[in-house]
Amino acid sequence: MLRFLKGVFAAVALTVNVLVIFTLMLPFALVKLLLPLAAVRTVADRVLNGLATRWVRLNSAWMTAVGRTEWDVRGVDGLRPDGWYLLSSNHQSWVDILVLQHVFHGHVPFLKFFLKRELIWVPVIGLAWWALDFPFMRRRGSSGTADLERARRACEKFRRVPTTVINFLEGTRYSAGKHAAQRSPFRHLLKPKIGGIATAIATLGDRAQTLLDVTIAYPDGPPTFWQLLSGQVRRVVVHVNAVPIPAEFVAGDYVGDAAFRARIQDWVYALWRDKDRLLDGVLAAPLRAA
Repeated sequence: MLRFLKGVFAAVALTVNVLVIFTLMLPFALVKLLLPLAAVRTVADRVLNGLATRWVRLNSAWMTAVGRTEWDVRGVDGLRPDGWYLLSSNHQSWVDILVLQHVFHGHVPFLKFFLKRELIWVPVIGLAWWALDFPFMRRRGSSGTADLERARRACEKFRRVPTTVINFLEGTRYSAGKHAAQRSPFRHLLKPKIGGIATAIATLGDRAQTLLDVTIAYPDGPPTFWQLLSGQVRRVVVHVNAVPIPAEFVAGDYVGDAAFRARIQDWVYALWRDKDRLLDGVLAAPLRAA
């Protein structure tokens, strides 16, 4: 019964948080739409990002209130909230997004990630994502060149204000079935997709010179969103490795240059092998009694 009450409280807190912050965002979103001048958009973007940061802070508050999660977080010291970063992470659960926002809050700028185009029509939050310049991607019915060009145009907007761009390189949440279907060479990961991060690097490279290579692990198993709401997430491990982005990747042509494509794929696969070994160690560690 207590878990149910916690879940209801957290769900209400999350909903109210979304509605209040969205209402405050709406006037600035309309300004961006009606007055697409660079100076106006820069001011509006800073206000919108500030409101989004407060949204994350309030979510962290209810997560702390309903749960007694043990957080093992390493590698966030020394990061800057006024810098530009690319961030890649493994992906196991919808909970990952709130975990990343909680862990990086105050350490890096507000996190923005690639979304399917259809999600722009999600009530309330779809408009908020648009106002915050989240990059929306068409994943079907278009060529790789067209999709990458859309990603490039979206990422260009991030040059105006400090931003952290997330790319879940696996493209979907991990499951044993997907892992088997892919015949993935990694034990705990799906094969990484390179196109989105290659475009982000090419667009932001002179600003974002660091890749935050993030490994998320749930020693008790990937949680559902209800388990997060009801305070049942016992342990979360987040390890962050700040990796310099090779300068040669900034001006590379992912679509037209096969040799460049191979080099960036080799770089990402090396990071993925290290991540797989790290997950081996974290998940093999004995569980402690609650």
